[in-house]
Amino acid sequence: MDPRKRHSNPGRGNAGRSTRGERFADYAPVAVSRSSAEGVGIVRLALPGDLGSIVRLQRAVGRAVSPPAAIEAAISDPARLVVVGEIDGCVAGWAKTHFWRRSDGDAPAGHYLGGVTVDPVFRRRGLGAALTEARLEWIWQRTSHAWYIVNAQNRASIALHERWDFEEVARGERFHTTTFTGGVGVLLRAQHG
Repeated sequence: MDPRKRHSNPGRGNAGRSTRGERFADYAPVAVSRSSAEGVGIVRLALPGDLGSIVRLQRAVGRAVSPPAAIEAAISDPARLVVVGEIDGCVAGWAKTHFWRRSDGDAPAGHYLGGVTVDPVFRRRGLGAALTEARLEWIWQRTSHAWYIVNAQNRASIALHERWDFEEVARGERFHTTTFTGGVGVLLRAQHG
């Protein structure tokens, strides 16, 4: 099922923000199956009315906040997907994709998973996995490869993505427009089918 059916003007997606100063979720591994995303609430398309909740969530977890106009542009861009996770009617997490039309060094053109943010109160319940699954399903309706860039120090994110068999392709100081706290990022790829 394509979670994104709407009409909008095409735009250019990009990672746009440096991860310098970003705070990562604490790494607390637990065994979680793919089916654990059931019962965590709902994952749905983000709407312009969700902007305030997204900005508040980013601030609450101490992460950089993109300008609301940039988030709204991503929401309306048919080459990208922005989803929110709701629990008890409140936005408890959100995530996005990026589409790069051109290669940049080791980072090829293609669809990339963007950041996932989950309210700390709702972490370790499968919401991050549900947001990731929704984005991967959307990407795999368009191509057989999904790309993912992460700070090498972000163990929680790397562990989350292991269930989709992401494999390391390269390490570097920069991929597209993204740089990394500590100076090293990892480019990973998952193949569908």
